Amino acid sequence: MSTTSTPGASATDTLDVRDNRTGKSYTIPITDDTIRAADLKQIKVNADDFGMMAYDPAFMNTASCRSAITYIDGDKGILRYRGYPIEQLAEQASFLEVAWLLRHGELPTQPEYDKWVHNITFHTYVHENIKRFLEGFRYDAHPMSMLGSAVAALSSFYPEARQIHDPEQRDIAIVRLLAKVPTIAAFCYRHVKGLPFVYPDNDLSYAGNFLSMIARMSESKYEPNPTFVRAIEVLFILHADHEQNCSTNAVRAVGSSQVDPFSAAAAGIMALFGPLHGGANEQVLRMIEKIGDVKNVKPFIDEVKSGKGGERLMGFGHRVYKSYDPRAKIVKKLAYDVFKVVGMDRDLEIALELERIALEDDYFIGRKLYPNVDFYTGLIYRAMKFPTDYFTVLFAIPRMAGWLAQWEEMLLDKEQKIARPRQIYTGSDERPYQHTLDRYKRVSK
Repeated sequence: MSTTSTPGASATDTLDVRDNRTGKSYTIPITDDTIRAADLKQIKVNADDFGMMAYDPAFMNTASCRSAITYIDGDKGILRYRGYPIEQLAEQASFLEVAWLLRHGELPTQPEYDKWVHNITFHTYVHENIKRFLEGFRYDAHPMSMLGSAVAALSSFYPEARQIHDPEQRDIAIVRLLAKVPTIAAFCYRHVKGLPFVYPDNDLSYAGNFLSMIARMSESKYEPNPTFVRAIEVLFILHADHEQNCSTNAVRAVGSSQVDPFSAAAAGIMALFGPLHGGANEQVLRMIEKIGDVKNVKPFIDEVKSGKGGERLMGFGHRVYKSYDPRAKIVKKLAYDVFKVVGMDRDLEIALELERIALEDDYFIGRKLYPNVDFYTGLIYRAMKFPTDYFTVLFAIPRMAGWLAQWEEMLLDKEQKIARPRQIYTGSDERPYQHTLDRYKRVSK
């Protein structure tokens, strides 16, 4: 019997594997309820064999890293940042406090927090050339395309950011990204609207300053609605990180090449741009608009259940959560607070009826299709007059905190190397080259 062991591991913390092709048996260590894929390489048919690989399209059951940042228990509906329940952070913390927590692992002391806020506040301005760069986009350019391009362009303004192993350079690059992304995002919004850009107001909070750059017109001093500021603050906290999702995986994978953090973050933005990732709340709004009236909710639900017509219940179910998304509970309450200011409307009534019917229907309960965070966020953003194609930008701004924490964790993890997945080749065997183009056939004649 071939045996692989881990020092100090219990004899029972192993997996016995028998290869029926060869009759050989192998003992593979189990750590944290996982086995190392590399331990499968010892399972070979012959000496020339590369060894056994694990095949896992879309990483449905593969851990690519060890991370201490975000914990999710999808079956129990638990989400924690560095051990702190998301419910407590959303209720009591500020976004910049959470951003510090994600990166450093502990809540900041008052001096640490004051310095952190000061540094981010006074790096909110962007180079004037970034303004001109954004002005070069068409008037109808998608704001996510603009945001991703501008963040990537920042690497040319700060070439020293390529010194990723220098803690000071990492620190200033992280501060710059957290500070400048809301500014760039607001400029993207104003460009599409045909409005002049509004410079940051460093007397305002992180969320308040963002709203000022979005909405300020001719007033000498913009006073953001406190309910809207609170809504943005909470939504930013809820979206700050979410474990190894598509965009975080993209940041880690691109960052593993040891590129600068601006380029790695731009990769995350473009991954988030995809409709299967960041565009889900937009799909919820389109579904609600299609339903049109509360009286049409029940027929719509019946059509979803029948599987006919291709209707899908958007905003329900999640790749990870198999019970109620803990963020959805917080956002539902937040939606009520916002609609107290702007007034209840038809779409919220449709959303509430959709949720009520789905949560009482065995069809959805049996399939564990519960509301996720996207179900209400689109309604909140629309109530605050953000255009639908801007919703994903509002997702990208706070997720920058998580991406940067994950990027730095990856960089400091000695186990990590450049990301390079294996493949199972399904193409042709070796074959001789033969001319197939007419010009070669004529020459050969």
